[in-house]
Amino acid sequence: MTMDGVEAIRAGDEAAFSHAVGRHQRELQVHCYRMLGSFEEARDLTQEAFLRAWTGRATFRGDAPLRAWLYRIATNACLDFLAKHPRRPMEIAPDQHGPAVRVPWLQPYPDDIAPEPEPDAATVAKETVELAFLAALQHLTPKERAVLILRDVLGWSAREVSEALGAGVGAVTSRLQRARITMRVHLPERRADWSATTAGQQSEREVLRRFMAALERADDDAIAALLHEDVLVAHQGRAGGNLSVDPVWYSGRATVVDGWAPILHGPHAQELRMVLTSANNAPAYAVYARDPGSDKPFEPFAFSVLRVENGLVVELTTFGVEMVAAFGLPGTVAA
Repeated sequence: MTMDGVEAIRAGDEAAFSHAVGRHQRELQVHCYRMLGSFEEARDLTQEAFLRAWTGRATFRGDAPLRAWLYRIATNACLDFLAKHPRRPMEIAPDQHGPAVRVPWLQPYPDDIAPEPEPDAATVAKETVELAFLAALQHLTPKERAVLILRDVLGWSAREVSEALGAGVGAVTSRLQRARITMRVHLPERRADWSATTAGQQSEREVLRRFMAALERADDDAIAALLHEDVLVAHQGRAGGNLSVDPVWYSGRATVVDGWAPILHGPHAQELRMVLTSANNAPAYAVYARDPGSDKPFEPFAFSVLRVENGLVVELTTFGVEMVAAFGLPGTVAA
C-alpha cells in the first residue's frame, strides 16, 4: 500500500478504507470461523473487526501490511468474544467413537465464500477448514488456538504472533507446543490422508448424487450399498430446526439404516428432496421434506455434510435447518 493510501485511511477516507479492507473480508471471515467454529458468529465477529479497524484507523502506521494489521484486530476480537462466552467441547466416554459434533456450536462453512488460497497454500487451506480440524481446534484454549492458527496455518513468525497477542515469545512457543500435542490427540488417525485432488472431489460428488437419489427413493438396499460398514452418523440438530439439547451419534451400516426407517417408511414417513452443495471442502446436501402425496412444496428438513472414502460414505454430520438459509439455498423446493 502506498503512503497516500495509508494517509487516506488514517484521515478517515471511508471509500479508501472500504476498498482496502474489503479485499480481505472473506479470508478474515474464514480466520474468525477457525477461531470460533461457528459460521454465524464468524460473520458477526468479522464485522466487529472491521468496526474496530475503522475506529482505530489512526493506529495503522503502514510500516506493516494492512492484512497483518487486520488479522491482529480480528484475532483479538475473537479472543475478547471467547473470554465473555467461555465454552468447552462435550466430554465423551473413552470407549465411544465420537464425531465432530461433540462440539455443539460447530457449524459448516459454505465453500463458495471461502477465500482463494495462495498457490503454495492450497493443501493447507483445504485441510484447515475441514470439520474434523475445526472440531479439534475447539479443544484448545482460545490463546492456544490463536497461536496455532497464526503460526501453523498463516505461517507467522513467533515474534509476529507475540506482537499481535501482546505475549512474550516464550509464552507463544509454549502455547504452540501444547496446542500441537492437543491437536494430535483430537484429530482422526487418518487425517494426513485426506488431501483430495480435483478428481477425488468429482468422485465424491458422484457418490453423493447416488446417495441422494437412494434417499429420495427410500431405497434401503441402495442406501446400505453406499454406506461404509462402520459409517458414523451424527446429528447436530433436529428436523424443523429444533436443536437437540446434546448432539447424538450412532455408527454401523445396519444401525444407520434402521435409525432412518421412521423417516423413510411407515405412517410418519416423509417424502424427501435433496439439493446438492458443498461445505468445508466436503460434499453436502440440504434435505427438504413434505408429507407423502401432498401437493405442497418441500420445506427445509436438515443439512448434512459427508465424508467419502473409496466410494463409500464413512461419516455424515447433520445440522439444523438454519444452515439452509445460511448457505443461501432455496426456502422451498417445488413439487
